[in-house]
Amino acid sequence: MAGYKPKVISLTKTKGQTFGFYLRVEHGEEGHLIRCLELGGPAELAGMKDGDRILRVNGAFVDELSHSEVVDLVRNSGASVTFHILDENSYKQAKAQGVNLSDGQSVPVANGATKQAPKPKLCYLVKSSSSYGFSIRSVKGEQGLFMTQVVTGGMADKGGIKVNDRLLEVNGENVENATHDQVVDKIKLAGKGIMFLLADEETDRYYKNNRTKVGAWLATVKYLPHKPRIANMVKGSDGYGFLLKEEPKQTGHFIKDIDRGSPAHRAGLEDMDRLVAVDGKEVDGWSHEKVVDRIRQSGNKCCLLVVDKETDEMYKLGNASPMLYWEEMKDSNSPPSYTEALNLPAPARPSTPVPEKKEELKPKLCKMDKTSAGYGFHLNGIQGVSGQYIKEVVKGGAADRAGVEDDDIVVEVNGVNVEQSNHEEVVALIRSSGNFLEMLVANRSIYDQLKAKGVSITRLLLEEPSYVDVHTAARPEARKEVTPEQEARPNTTSEPERSRTSSVSSSSSSSSSSSEDSIDIRF
Repeated sequence: MAGYKPKVISLTKTKGQTFGFYLRVEHGEEGHLIRCLELGGPAELAGMKDGDRILRVNGAFVDELSHSEVVDLVRNSGASVTFHILDENSYKQAKAQGVNLSDGQSVPVANGATKQAPKPKLCYLVKSSSSYGFSIRSVKGEQGLFMTQVVTGGMADKGGIKVNDRLLEVNGENVENATHDQVVDKIKLAGKGIMFLLADEETDRYYKNNRTKVGAWLATVKYLPHKPRIANMVKGSDGYGFLLKEEPKQTGHFIKDIDRGSPAHRAGLEDMDRLVAVDGKEVDGWSHEKVVDRIRQSGNKCCLLVVDKETDEMYKLGNASPMLYWEEMKDSNSPPSYTEALNLPAPARPSTPVPEKKEELKPKLCKMDKTSAGYGFHLNGIQGVSGQYIKEVVKGGAADRAGVEDDDIVVEVNGVNVEQSNHEEVVALIRSSGNFLEMLVANRSIYDQLKAKGVSITRLLLEEPSYVDVHTAARPEARKEVTPEQEARPNTTSEPERSRTSSVSSSSSSSSSSSEDSIDIRF
């Protein structure tokens, strides 16, 4: 990126504070724009300017990502975040000249091609009867601590640790500014198992040169001894053959009651596996109903990422997400299928044809409570034209928990049909609703199909019975047990579907309404 040097700006906010800017995408403008800087806020004081473009968030190149993906990266950073920023004029000139703005994330090689930026590594050690098999040293005049005296064949050597690796984190806690004695004490107090984030000499040099914050989110997990599992399943005539439960005093969604010989059993699922992702979409923090709905939307094929208890505890120790494993498998060169890579038996096809389940033609009634942060979605449309739809649903926000999804068509607001209302009228209805909002919405595909059939979209359509098809063959005795764990066992045709609104939480995220000309999110 010769001639165009981004600014590196790190922001920190206190509890209840924002970073002090709007992140926007605008019609006719390229990039992720900084707008509406708060006078005296963290962003303005750090040197951000109106119109600046964000190129990277915590080292991840974001210029080609969607607005919502960049928003998630910033939100998931917590109280501190590092940006690479290019001023407006430089950004536009670079785009006009076809400059590769992602150069900072790639390393040139001799033949003109590029390779991926080097990654730090997560290493997990279990102490043997004697020691871990390494020492740490500090270098006079150089910040940081480094690995030394790595015993060949010892626990550290087997765990991927090399001499001169720089120590960045111990059990998810950054130790770059800690003293030698402080780090030694942390290691002694860690017990039998410990997780390190390390950077070898090349990786350390690369991120220092790029002045990029390094964390577990950038790490390779290839050295970790316990692996998440990827289960590819094809639904049989009796479903996938498992229950999905929420367990008392445990966070997450758990696999239970696996039927022997079922697709779930053949794919390697085990009792009490924690579900991490469905078809590559992380489900941590989702309501039970939303996870069930996500599996149902997969149709007759589903891919689950799961972790057993030991693997889950290991990742949590390093404050790392098992999604790192998914991304590494996905990005590997010419990878075998996930089941082959994990030496799992491929799911057998059912002996008899399974008819494809038809899409349920029903709207959704979504209820949500507003807080000072709002509802957590954008209302999009063209000003003055009827027909409004949802965009930028904030993950974990009030709308997300209520079941609202991107591209849902808004049919009713607080019982008032708005299909023929223009953007300003719908915005006014939402703003006048106070602290509680109820919307009848429909997936775009469902909306179009119902309209093509001449069906009026009203709440009456919600009264029809339906299925929850995580497991289509229900055991009679299980049918009588509706537990607090909210089993994902399907209802029979005689049982009406639980309304999605039953899962609505009162927690919320930011909300805004916008025309198609601009979208913004307040941090």
